[in-house]
Amino acid sequence: MPSPTDMKKNNIALKTALGGILCAQALALSFIENLLPAIPFMPPGAKPGLPNIIVMFAAGSLGVPQAFIITFVKSGFVFITRGATAAVMSLSGGLLACTATVILMRFFREKFGIIGVSVTAALCHNLGQLVASVFVTGSAKTLYYAPFLALFGLATGIATGLIFRAILPALEKQRKYFYKS
Repeated sequence: MPSPTDMKKNNIALKTALGGILCAQALALSFIENLLPAIPFMPPGAKPGLPNIIVMFAAGSLGVPQAFIITFVKSGFVFITRGATAAVMSLSGGLLACTATVILMRFFREKFGIIGVSVTAALCHNLGQLVASVFVTGSAKTLYYAPFLALFGLATGIATGLIFRAILPALEKQRKYFYKS
């Protein structure tokens, strides 16, 4: 019979393994999302935020560190595949969205629901990117995109929330296989 220390180490190993798989899933979604064509009337690089489905799942089921690790890994992947500016935009939006997601998933999930959390995260992601764009470009003119990004964030937040709700049973099954709470 394994000792409690051995069981705890095994649990940590399983949680780490699941975190790695979630990182891989977020990277795969980021890669797929990068293949999508540009969206008319949107700023360059505007994407639906599919990898954020994985961040939402991690924030709600694994914990704060895992959600932020996935966000950093995802931004590192963007740096490697799309360059420094895209990585800064990804990280700034990702950190703000991840923070909002962690807070909402932990304390207000029932009140907001998955769709509300997703929409809020999408809007926060866009806000983080707008703020970063002002610093990157040295001009506040990028703020003119705000109304378009708000509508885009609302639409993509609803879409990713619906996708998240649909695949949540599969993600939960995956979590239960790897990580015993």
